[in-house]
Amino acid sequence: MLSLIRGEEARSVLQFQRAVAFALVAVCAGGITIAARAQDTPPGDTVNGKRLYLDGNCFTCHGRAGQGGAYNGPAPAVAKTAMPFEGFLGQIRNPSNDMPAYTSQVIPDQAAADIYAYVQSLPGPQEAKDIAILND
Repeated sequence: MLSLIRGEEARSVLQFQRAVAFALVAVCAGGITIAARAQDTPPGDTVNGKRLYLDGNCFTCHGRAGQGGAYNGPAPAVAKTAMPFEGFLGQIRNPSNDMPAYTSQVIPDQAAADIYAYVQSLPGPQEAKDIAILND
């Protein structure tokens, strides 16, 4: 009986070790994929991105400082967005809500990368304690 229990325990330990090894391989492979995608993100030109953002009227809904707004319904803040470039580009190509879709003929990937670089360069939201007028 004791040898039977030990045999089952050994199989359980082996199954656990295989599961851990599989999970470790999956995590490492995911990290490589993320790193490869980050390398595929074209470098953006913030000066051109600002020009495109303003000339393309992105500010009409998203605000001049990327703070978001409510022109035609709530528009999200884009300053210092946590969204990776692939998600940003996906939102430009297939947007949710009222934002119009922009094909690659209208906004090429490089122009989108420039806009992304610009909105990433914006300061983003401040905490209330850091806004002087709110602390009077």
